[in-house]
Amino acid sequence: MPIIESFKIPMTSLSQPKALPIEWVTLAYTLFTSLIIVLLWSHMDNPFRLLEGRAMVLTAMGLIYLIYRARPNRYTLFLRYLFPLTLLGYWYPDTYEFCQCFPNLDHWFAKADLFLFGCQPSIAFQAWLPEKLWSELFHMGYFAYYPIIALTVLSPLFTDRKLFQPTAFIVLTAFFLYYTIYLFLPVAGPQYYFHAVGFELIQSGHFPEIGDYFRYHTELAPSPGPGGFFHDLVETTQKSGERPTAAFPSSHVGMSTVLMFLLYRNRRYLALLVFPFYFFLCCATVYIQAHYLIDVFGGLVTAVVFYYVCNWVWERWSRGEGEEDKAPAH
Repeated sequence: MPIIESFKIPMTSLSQPKALPIEWVTLAYTLFTSLIIVLLWSHMDNPFRLLEGRAMVLTAMGLIYLIYRARPNRYTLFLRYLFPLTLLGYWYPDTYEFCQCFPNLDHWFAKADLFLFGCQPSIAFQAWLPEKLWSELFHMGYFAYYPIIALTVLSPLFTDRKLFQPTAFIVLTAFFLYYTIYLFLPVAGPQYYFHAVGFELIQSGHFPEIGDYFRYHTELAPSPGPGGFFHDLVETTQKSGERPTAAFPSSHVGMSTVLMFLLYRNRRYLALLVFPFYFFLCCATVYIQAHYLIDVFGGLVTAVVFYYVCNWVWERWSRGEGEEDKAPAH
């Protein structure tokens, strides 16, 4: 059965279409970051381009909304949900344009890893398991991040349709919470910082401040480990879409944990099937040197907080809309 054929629309939505919660959240993040662009105008490389991008996002959302009003059916409604989620690939590298306005903080996180764990886990982990088998397993887990997102969002259409809307809302809102942190917390991760200052300096216990280095340099170290299908796939993906941003807390760990909560709520067997990929994904963030180990713990803690906050907001929002729909007309 096609995905869209599984999508049902309440008849009340056809006669009185409203902005969806997922659209309101996207609008809020778009306007919030537009305000930050104005405030940081003189520090940004190309603020006009960033505002143009946001204008295009709002225009596209408006057009899709008008199409739905003209032809309110399951296809146009599904498009209204799908479009904000597809923008996640746009918003992630966009955080770099903001955090590069502030002095880099990687040296503090590298020091924290050394202080807490007595080494640099992102270097020691790969040296401990250098074999190709481990490299492929960890890189496979890291790449599984994207299919897990799709599975989490789309699976309710085939299992429990009433969970689709809250799932889509929680996923998008949690992502925006992470992105909001990344706007103001300039931490690039070991694959950038170690490459910039030199691995020898890091292993000797020296962590120099590099200021605005990543404002002008975006080179990252090659993915560690022997070459292989998933190794090369991750490396290619990072070269095309990665930026020196978004290291702490790890959204790969945090969001995949949120996704596991949602999968478990939907169908427990889905969470069990995905768990091996989740495990290797979390390990891979350190193994491929995308994150400090402290980033992983930050991701786990924020995942729990963000999941419950987003779920609470959804429940309040949906309850308010339900009461509004039941209110007598005046």
